[in-house]
Amino acid sequence: MPYIDESPTMSPQLSARSQGGGDSVSPTPPEGLAPGVEAGKGLEMRKLVLSGFLASEEIYINQLEALLLPMKPLKATATTSQPVLTIQQIETIFYKIQDIYEIHKEFYDNLCPKVQQWDSQVTMGHLFQKLASQLGVYKAFVDNYKVALETAEKCSQSNNQFQKISEELKVKGPKDSKDSHTSVTMEALLYKPIDRVTRSTLVLHDLLKHTPVDHPDYPLLQDALRISQNFLSSINEDIDPRRTAVTTPKGETRQLVKDGFLVEMSESSRKLRHVFLFTDVLLCAKLKKTSAGKHQQYDCKWYIPLADLVFPSPEESEASPQVHPFPDHELEDMKTKISALKSEIQKEKANKGQSRAIERLKKKMFENEFLLLLNSPTIPFRIHNRNGKSYLFLLSSDYERSEWREAIQKLQKKDLQAFVLSSVELQVLTGSCFKLRTVHNIPVTSNKDDDESPGLYGFLHVIVHSAKGFKQSANLYCTLEVDSFGYFVSKAKTRVFRDTTEPKWDEEFEIELEGSQSLRILCYEKCYDKTKVNKDNNEIVDKIMGKGQIQLDPQTVESKNWHTDVIEMNGIKVEFSMKFTSRDMSLKRTPSKKQTGVFGVKISVVTKRERSKVPYIVRQCIEEVEKRGIEEVGIYRISGVATDIQALKAVFDANNKDILLMLSDMDINAIAGTLKLYFRELPEPLLTDRLYPAFMEGIALSDPAAKENCMMHLLRSLPDPNLITFLFLLEHLKRVAEKEPINKMSLHNLATVFGPTLLRPSEVESKAHLTSAADIWSHDVMAQVQVLLYYLQHPPISFAELKRNTLYFSTDV
Repeated sequence: MPYIDESPTMSPQLSARSQGGGDSVSPTPPEGLAPGVEAGKGLEMRKLVLSGFLASEEIYINQLEALLLPMKPLKATATTSQPVLTIQQIETIFYKIQDIYEIHKEFYDNLCPKVQQWDSQVTMGHLFQKLASQLGVYKAFVDNYKVALETAEKCSQSNNQFQKISEELKVKGPKDSKDSHTSVTMEALLYKPIDRVTRSTLVLHDLLKHTPVDHPDYPLLQDALRISQNFLSSINEDIDPRRTAVTTPKGETRQLVKDGFLVEMSESSRKLRHVFLFTDVLLCAKLKKTSAGKHQQYDCKWYIPLADLVFPSPEESEASPQVHPFPDHELEDMKTKISALKSEIQKEKANKGQSRAIERLKKKMFENEFLLLLNSPTIPFRIHNRNGKSYLFLLSSDYERSEWREAIQKLQKKDLQAFVLSSVELQVLTGSCFKLRTVHNIPVTSNKDDDESPGLYGFLHVIVHSAKGFKQSANLYCTLEVDSFGYFVSKAKTRVFRDTTEPKWDEEFEIELEGSQSLRILCYEKCYDKTKVNKDNNEIVDKIMGKGQIQLDPQTVESKNWHTDVIEMNGIKVEFSMKFTSRDMSLKRTPSKKQTGVFGVKISVVTKRERSKVPYIVRQCIEEVEKRGIEEVGIYRISGVATDIQALKAVFDANNKDILLMLSDMDINAIAGTLKLYFRELPEPLLTDRLYPAFMEGIALSDPAAKENCMMHLLRSLPDPNLITFLFLLEHLKRVAEKEPINKMSLHNLATVFGPTLLRPSEVESKAHLTSAADIWSHDVMAQVQVLLYYLQHPPISFAELKRNTLYFSTDV
């Protein structure tokens, strides 16, 4: 099993490589963020950063100790008549490890008491400065690294005794850990020092962020960061080839640049492939099924030398067979099953259930997650071999598509030759994939370790402020993506800022998170050329100017304050702020304190005051959406700008005369967002608290006649203003769904957006059997979606008919 690094943060250089390069967060504190603004909070964050680093430093020292442990006995046998290794081999393999160990042991011993006896005035910048000044030892280690690995590999092949030693080195667990030891290979441990330098650099970056400028540590940490970054940039070029090289039978070196799992459309069906991009060839493989105990292997499906690979432009690509998107309701059903299985697994673990039962549940969960991963992507990525076939992949995000395209185009700038691989060469290359791959597991949660973060559930508020660094004026906008169930989904889009090099959007979005761990920002140039239409999905292709990704760290995000940051992408800097509201907080309805407006006020009060059957705000927003938003892609799903929504809210609350004028000028997603907000802020849901349990029971009935009887009776039981407004909204949503081929909003999409808003009770009662916000989400919300979907799929329901047919229904609710 190839070693997977368990350190909390991958190195910037390695993560940049695996993401296509150049898109990691800036390693210097963003301008305008004076680290000392909130000195108290900053110093508290300093302690958190240092505590985490100290824990990982302890693990690192234990790893170095484990590496040094066999060195003494090996040296002792070297002078006997039966040496395991020669002195020269030992010195080559363990070169500089002892020195590195001593440096870090001293650093740890000095830093530990400072963190344990924490004091806001504590200084430790000199320790980091000293650590950075000793990086010369690492340079010597890096220069010898390739030879050390090769020597260890040759010795393993020729000496069984050494092979056994190098395959199972015992690493001590941290002091407070339950695991006393873990087994790690020598190859994995030899890579640790390289990874450690980059880890230390990240920590310096974090420490500077939370150290006041006037703190005595600030200049020392700055100096340490400068030395570390200079050192990193000098060795980064050397590290990659050593980990990712494969030698062809002709003795040439070919390196793995990028790999990952992609969905390929093959013979009209979706297949999960592992795609490997080498310096001169793209290889598409699938993992062979192997019997227990056998090494896993890849089977090559096809390859294209990069010299022969071309991307057909949208207008050039022939119209491909229609890719039918998987029905939304089936994808949602899979999510429901996954969430329910997750809860069952947690319950089994809490009750110390049988491991066999847990394994069975995990297997079921994997099957559902695998299906979701296979069937959710819809974004086409076509590549063509100039000497033959075209291949079509489906991706879930424009981010991935541009990563793969950029990585390939970068390699194609070199002088590449066309070639044909012999069967032996192809066998060697495919055989190397297993060892070289950087992505080891299919990205589903069942493959995550138990201690990995489950991600965030709730709402992420993001303000996209501005961007700098564009070379020439353009029409610019940003989109935001978050991960959900192993793949990324586009959640929000700013307006287009026309003809500028410094767009200032200052737009706020509320993004729903379902176990999310990352936020991506993509910056586009808007294309208005109607000829550039992608025949695969009939959409105009806008040009990506830059893209970046950040981890959603719960500690940073879950504070009540806005957290401002800058993301760098290809020389472009985008400034944004974010804060997070957990699901249990966002589920609460808060009635308005004043009864003069419309938001947070009972619907019966508003209709009585207006002398209307349907609140004015509902009628006006729906009218505007039907006038100019019914064909808008993602209407009601794409977030509107929060500041625009708040402006509309204020105008409706004040019953301002300029409402109609303002509506006609406002972005349509903001109007859709205002309508959703109105229903969400009602002091009780439109379908009422009283009837909520009955709706939950009614939708669960399996007999169609009983369900029909119950669901219609429940509608009839609603107060008149609620019922009339609900039927008015229902017919509108059906008209929106009629335009699904254009707006991509099916009945199921709309039910997912509006179901929780119209049904979620005022107070979420605590449920003993549900342990987390994620569980509440999966159980209740899916049922709320099903209730609305039932009415959306029902033939037209008229208010008069409902009232006339009273006799057909039982009178018990």
